[in-house]
Amino acid sequence: MLQSEALNILKTGASVFLTGEPGSGKTYVTNAFVRYLKRAKVEVAVTASTGIAATHLGGMTIHSWSGIGISKSLSPWDVDRIASNERIAKRITKTSVLVIDEISMLDGKTLQCVDQVCREVKRVDEPFGGIQTVFVGDFFQLPPVSRLGESAPEFAFASSTWAASSPFVCYLSEQYRQEDAVFLELLSSLRRNKVTESHAAQLNKRCLGSSASLSSDTPKLYSHNVDVDRLNAEELGRIFETAQHFEMVSSGKLPLVEQLKRGCLSPEQLVLKKGASVMFTKNSSTGAFVNGTLGIIVDFDETTNYPIVKTRNGKTVTTEPMEWSMEEQGRVVARIMQIPLRLAWAMTIHKSQGMSLDAAFIDLKNAFVQGQGYVALSRVRTLAGVYLSGWNSMALQVHPEVLSVDVGFHERSDETRDAFGKILVGELTTMHQNYITACGGTLPKETGEESSDTPKKYSLDTIRKKHKNAYKSWSEEEDEQLTELHTAGNDIDEISAVLGRQKGGIRSRLVKLGLVTE
Repeated sequence: MLQSEALNILKTGASVFLTGEPGSGKTYVTNAFVRYLKRAKVEVAVTASTGIAATHLGGMTIHSWSGIGISKSLSPWDVDRIASNERIAKRITKTSVLVIDEISMLDGKTLQCVDQVCREVKRVDEPFGGIQTVFVGDFFQLPPVSRLGESAPEFAFASSTWAASSPFVCYLSEQYRQEDAVFLELLSSLRRNKVTESHAAQLNKRCLGSSASLSSDTPKLYSHNVDVDRLNAEELGRIFETAQHFEMVSSGKLPLVEQLKRGCLSPEQLVLKKGASVMFTKNSSTGAFVNGTLGIIVDFDETTNYPIVKTRNGKTVTTEPMEWSMEEQGRVVARIMQIPLRLAWAMTIHKSQGMSLDAAFIDLKNAFVQGQGYVALSRVRTLAGVYLSGWNSMALQVHPEVLSVDVGFHERSDETRDAFGKILVGELTTMHQNYITACGGTLPKETGEESSDTPKKYSLDTIRKKHKNAYKSWSEEEDEQLTELHTAGNDIDEISAVLGRQKGGIRSRLVKLGLVTE
């Protein structure tokens, strides 16, 4: 599904599961929808399953927003107590749209608790009390975890709350991070649990054993924090320059400030030296850098002492403090300010989720959870940018439960696109207007900013200049031809050449026709 198609579906007020492979634009569509709602004066709650993801979005964790904290089960008394909290009740009452990012890492039992509280506060016996809910994420990435002594977690899609919500599935299908066809094929095979000896050989060719031969500013991803902290400290200690200290400044409600700090990739006490390898932790409003841009400290400003960073593309940026904030009902309730940098010799795979990197040295020898290898590898734009210390069998595994439901997600996304595709443009616009009105908002006028929310560069016409059959429905004749070609033993590449269809679309159609299984 195209980004613009997903955005149009979201604007109708439908509850949606927005998913897709890393780099397909989930965050782009989410941000565009949130901007649209804010201009329309519709109350939207932007939350995430983790503090890191919430900080990237400028929101709060779903646990804090709903008032459930770390609870994974609520008694009727608990629900009444939380719903009676004036601050929580006011927040939920005003909310028309709830966004939950990184849904893969949210325990289904937690989702059920959020649903219970929303129903109680709204006094509406519908999923989340009738709030439009947008689940964002990719279940092939890091799964939910449980604390010691807790029962095993369940995926959000396995919960009764998910079933009751029955969200429309918008499976984004384009790829804007990786442009390397060989690498895309490898990642796709890993995602489908179809890693062959050939794929393993490609990974083995990227194994260096150690990072000694790499540039010192190449980021290194590890599965465990202890390795990250040790390497960053060692590398900084090797630089015989004066250390410059930058302390985080904060204001607002203490619990919310602490949440922002936990989610911020820049540390409270940032220690930098000339020559240090660093990574930007926030997007620049001027486009000078983005979250994940790498560089080296080349100096410190004589007047302000702010670090001067030379990025990999040759830009020189004097890096001033930036703000991370948390909004509630349109008002900032907590904020922190820090230089948007962190030492970049090493970071955990967990903290790299959501980033795009030109290159990375990845240690997968100690991968300990399914999806960890996929997350790490898919951070990098090209296979040439991947350098491995090694990998174990766990690094190449995806969760079998996710593998089985993903086929259904693809099918439901096709059905969603077909159903909404039959609605005339004028009728769709009316649906958008009616929903905003029902939420008490005012549809924003068509402006330059508004039009930028619709990703025209990824329009169907643009894509069909390169792939003429993109997103066209399959005819009976094509299905028959596909069946004949497959039965005759032709591979995906050969079928693609004959039908003029994308390989991914052919695979999905073969699955839908029952000719192959994932």
